[in-house]
Amino acid sequence: MRPRTSPQSRRALGAGALAGAIAVGSLALAAPGFAEPGDGTELPAQSIAALDDSAVPDSLSLPGTSDDFRMDLLATIPKNGDFAAETSYSSDLAFQGKYAFAGNYNGFTIYDISRPKSPKQVVQVLCPGSQNDISVYDDLLVLSTDSSRSDDSCASTSQSATVKDSWEGLKIFDISDVRNPQYVAAVETACGSHTHSLAPSKNGRDLYAYVSSYSPNGAFPDCQPPHDLVSIVKIPVKAPQRAAVVSTPVLFPEGGYTNTSGCHDITTYVELDLAAGACMGDGILMDISDRENPVVVDTVRDTTNFAFWHSATFNDDGTKVVFTDELGGGGAATCNPDVGPTRGANGIYDIVVDDTASAKKSGKGKGKGKGHDKPQIEDLRLEFASYYKIPRTNTNTENCVAHNGSLVPVKGKDVMVQAWYQGGISVYDFTDSANPKEIAWFDRGPLSTERLVLGGSWSAYYYNGYVFSNDIQQGFDVLEISDRAVGKQKTHTYREFNPQQQISFH
Repeated sequence: MRPRTSPQSRRALGAGALAGAIAVGSLALAAPGFAEPGDGTELPAQSIAALDDSAVPDSLSLPGTSDDFRMDLLATIPKNGDFAAETSYSSDLAFQGKYAFAGNYNGFTIYDISRPKSPKQVVQVLCPGSQNDISVYDDLLVLSTDSSRSDDSCASTSQSATVKDSWEGLKIFDISDVRNPQYVAAVETACGSHTHSLAPSKNGRDLYAYVSSYSPNGAFPDCQPPHDLVSIVKIPVKAPQRAAVVSTPVLFPEGGYTNTSGCHDITTYVELDLAAGACMGDGILMDISDRENPVVVDTVRDTTNFAFWHSATFNDDGTKVVFTDELGGGGAATCNPDVGPTRGANGIYDIVVDDTASAKKSGKGKGKGKGHDKPQIEDLRLEFASYYKIPRTNTNTENCVAHNGSLVPVKGKDVMVQAWYQGGISVYDFTDSANPKEIAWFDRGPLSTERLVLGGSWSAYYYNGYVFSNDIQQGFDVLEISDRAVGKQKTHTYREFNPQQQISFH
């Protein structure tokens, strides 16, 4: 979200230049800029756009109200301590065993979820540096820093990205004692680390982190244009202190749609040696069989409806990808009739076989593409199927747009639970990729009727029978989806779960 307010806040919450304005006929909805927490600036007042929100249900028009359909809120632990302030935004989630790990712009919190209806806060680690995107793997916790800091310590302060000695990148913690995480390593990466995605080596000895970052600037010594690459950090599992950048593959050698500005998020599916990238103006499919040298096999664009390619989720079979469009950067009211059902939405793409390429290799002429039991990754292509957006209208003081979600493990179906900021949480079935349908939802209503407070569910993920949500302002939530909505769910599926490092639940 731009415009920039200072070099210190060079990357704002989750979006970039393409989200600068949303044209709605003769109306224009400007995407507000947000400063990073700790930069000494406050969240600016939000202008209320003159968009039609007359269809907002009465039950969801005032602060403190909530409504749901086939979904129940079971528990909430409010933000507290060093994370209580409005500008201490809650961010992403990861899971391991009986613990949930919750990012916040000021650090991270670990929760005991062994009794999901009564979660307990275990420890809060103060380590400022937005967004603090978070992942876990065995005894390691990986944290992204995407704001320019004075150094790589947890005591760092904000410092201009124009200063060569400023630092951004990955922080690595030892969580073998989950009640006492130890900071063990830091790796500086070009343009920082907005998000990262894990990809273990096939022998399990090394953990690779694909670091997504963007917004290069000629005035930033460590973030020079062009920046059409990802930074790949190799973390030896038994010696994480030796973590280092091992490659910086260029994903757009001819320039991406956003003029080589980088990626926002990558999702790996290591069992299939696949990854999907949401790269601002492009959606990509990659072959990651060589972890240090990923290869882009297909690129898609949507210059009609997509403003900012934000994230990606495979279905369990690896035959579809759901890309999200973070229109307005997550800070605008885009869930209304004026913006419509195809902007600020999900784009659902089928992964198909390039018949011509496969036929040339086999020497059999053009085929149908359905007879390939094991198609080569380089022959796979993305094919648009449909859009999905929540069908409810939100008020003009609610930031609402497609954001982070994960699959719900239901046999024979493709079902996803997803955060929509103040639009709430939506569960939808995309088994028929051309006709997705919402089947359950939960919505808190606005935080305010006077101003747009940045809030709502940042991430909503299914983990072993329940949905866990990190609400930007309200805290850590536990919810449950009715079996009436999705059928019989496969509970206790995962030992460890990072939503941007997908694993099969079959």
